[in-house]
Amino acid sequence: MPRIAYLVSSAREFDFRDSANHPTGYWAEEALKSYEQFVAAGADVVVMTPDGKAPVADPYGLELIFHYPDEDRDYFASVYRTFHHDPDDIRITLHHITGQQLMAGRRIASRLVDTGKSPAEAHEIVSKAAKIAWAQDRLLVDVMLADGLDGGLPEEALRSAVEELKAASQALSDERKAKLDAIEDFRSPVTLSELSDEQLAEFDAVFAPGGHGPMVDLPENPDVSRLLAILHAKNAPIVSLCHGVAMLLAAPERADGQWLFEGYRMTSFTDEEEDQNRLGQLGMPWYLDSALKNAGAVFDDAPFAWASHVVVDRNLITGQQPNSTEATTAATLKALDL
Repeated sequence: MPRIAYLVSSAREFDFRDSANHPTGYWAEEALKSYEQFVAAGADVVVMTPDGKAPVADPYGLELIFHYPDEDRDYFASVYRTFHHDPDDIRITLHHITGQQLMAGRRIASRLVDTGKSPAEAHEIVSKAAKIAWAQDRLLVDVMLADGLDGGLPEEALRSAVEELKAASQALSDERKAKLDAIEDFRSPVTLSELSDEQLAEFDAVFAPGGHGPMVDLPENPDVSRLLAILHAKNAPIVSLCHGVAMLLAAPERADGQWLFEGYRMTSFTDEEEDQNRLGQLGMPWYLDSALKNAGAVFDDAPFAWASHVVVDRNLITGQQPNSTEATTAATLKALDL
C-alpha cells in the first residue's frame, strides 16, 4: 500500500497588493477529488500541514462558478472546439467560462432535443450561438433570442436552463464542502515539522493541491525542503497541482549549487490565468509561473488557458490548474502502480 504525504497549506490569509489579509486556503475541488481517488485506489493518504493546523477551504474556490458538473464541462469543451480547427487559435478566458452562460449549453441542447431536434442538430445550434457569444462578449441566451438561434425554444426554457445549471453548481459546491468538513484527516492533520527524516523517508510520494494558500506557507519552508530532498533522493513521485506547485520553490540546492529541479519540465497556474481571476486582479505580490522560470524550470503550459494539462518529467508530476485535477491524480496513480 503506497503511502502518500498529502501536503495541504494551512494558510488562512493572503496579502494581495490591493487587499491585505484576504481569506485564503486550499482549493476544495482539487483537494477532494484527488484525496478521494487516492483512497479509493488503496493508497495510505496522510494529510499534513506545515504547522499541524487544520487547513481551510479557500472561500473563492467554493463559489458556484468553480463547481460546474463534469457533464456540463465536457459538453462545453465539445462546443468550443468547434470555434477553430487549431486549438492554438482558441482563446478561452475565465470570463467566457463563467460569465457568458456558455456552460449551460448541454442543458439548452437537451431542451432542443425534447422539441424534436436530433442531438447533432441541437449541438450545431448551441455551437453557432456560443461562437457568436464568445466572439462578441454577449450572453448565450441573449444571442439565441436576438439572432434567431433559439431553435424554437421559448425564452423561459432558455433562461430556466441557466438557472438549473446554477442550482446544480451550488449543490455540488455545498456537497464538496460538506465532504471535506467530514474528513477527519483534514480536521486533524499531521504536523510536518514534527516528522523526523526517518519518518519522511517512509512515504512513497508527496502530493500538494492548490489554492493561493500554498504560496504563503510552502515556499522557503525548511520542512518542505526536507521532505522534497528525501523523497527526491529515493526517486519517489513528487506531485503538485495549480498553486500547490509553489512547494517546489522550497527545494534545496543540488551539489552543483543549482536548484533541485533546475532544468525539469513543469507547469503550474499560469500568469495569464492569474490575471484573469478575480483574486489575481487584486494584485499579485509575485507570480508563480514566473518564479518557477526564474528558479530554473522549463515551463510547459497548455496551448490555451484553463485547458487540462499535466506534465511528467522523471519523478516530477505537475498539473496546471483545477481543470487538470483528474489528469494529475491519474498520473500519480500510474507512477505508484495503482
